[in-house]
Amino acid sequence: MNAKRRPIQRIAIVISDVFVRRLAPSLSPLVRQLYDFRIVSIQRSFDEIRDILDGIKPSGVITEWLPDKTEQILDLEYPFVVLATDNVYPDAVSIDVDDIAVGQEAAKYFLRSGGTRFGYLGNELPYSKQRLAGFSRELQVKGFTVSDWVEPDFSGRRYWEDIREPNGDFLNWIQSLPKPISFFAAHDPLGRFLCEACRKTNIRVPEEISVVGANNDPLVGELSYPPLSSVRIPWGQIGRKAGDAMSALLEGKVHEPSVLVAPEGIEVRQSSDTVQAEDPVIRKTLRWMKMNHQEPVGIDDLCRDLRLGRRMVERRFSEHLGRTPFWVLSEFRVETAKTLLRKTGEPMSWVAELSGLSDAERLAVVFRRVTGKRPSDFRKQL
Repeated sequence: MNAKRRPIQRIAIVISDVFVRRLAPSLSPLVRQLYDFRIVSIQRSFDEIRDILDGIKPSGVITEWLPDKTEQILDLEYPFVVLATDNVYPDAVSIDVDDIAVGQEAAKYFLRSGGTRFGYLGNELPYSKQRLAGFSRELQVKGFTVSDWVEPDFSGRRYWEDIREPNGDFLNWIQSLPKPISFFAAHDPLGRFLCEACRKTNIRVPEEISVVGANNDPLVGELSYPPLSSVRIPWGQIGRKAGDAMSALLEGKVHEPSVLVAPEGIEVRQSSDTVQAEDPVIRKTLRWMKMNHQEPVGIDDLCRDLRLGRRMVERRFSEHLGRTPFWVLSEFRVETAKTLLRKTGEPMSWVAELSGLSDAERLAVVFRRVTGKRPSDFRKQL
């Protein structure tokens, strides 16, 4: 006799249209595990959401954190998975990207580009403060400070539609900053907002202001002018963890109350595709590294091609970047390896060759030295 099939469990997803696009691909495999998902817009009033949930009668709810909305929803009596927050709630699981690490990722990218002046454009929400903290912390270790601006009410309630015009105070502030400067924006709409401000004030992007946003939303980054570089967030991994957490809650299993997921590097587009270093030696060497790091070359090759003394190059890197040329070259190679690991299923030997490293063993050594992880572990986490 066949075992009795368990009933289909209905899960309500109370989120914004942005999160629907981000999470749907990673949640859809759970349908085969007898889950039935129903989408409810979190932009509805709380009374509407409550009444819809009363009608759906879900086994559990996946929602996202929004100010003045989520706490009301969590008062309803369901098992909850809450996205986009690291707050801990009773009888719920919170899942978020590590926003401190998002800021650190942007800082490391700008440092690889030779930046020495830095700015941050944020909003009033908690994740923005965390991203600024990570950005500033990584730069302070190298002796740099950050000029920051908070754009009030830029909360992302209508994420795609945050298309307001920059006001005079912000335009004056942008013009007053010394150039060139590397700017991190808390999310992609703010990055687009900054690029618009630069156009209005005839500031060239990326030559004078290099801009990186966060979230890597194609409908913002790829449709902005210039196309916007952005910190990649592993939405698929977040969605899978949300599904796993909901399964654990429904089965009465113990689960961590808060889960953080690391970002995945930078999607480089035109808004930051430049070398920001003012020192001419640093500028030349970084450009050489960007062009040649996928080849099996070293620092001696760099010095020979550019007709520079190795000791002088190492001294300039130490003075201006706080790192050795070999370390920076390794960072370029690891970023290329990350892209190949994320976008292909090719073997490690192939990834190593296209990253400018001799073999899989060398790839593993350099990757772990720079990231603290093995390349195989990085791929498994995607």
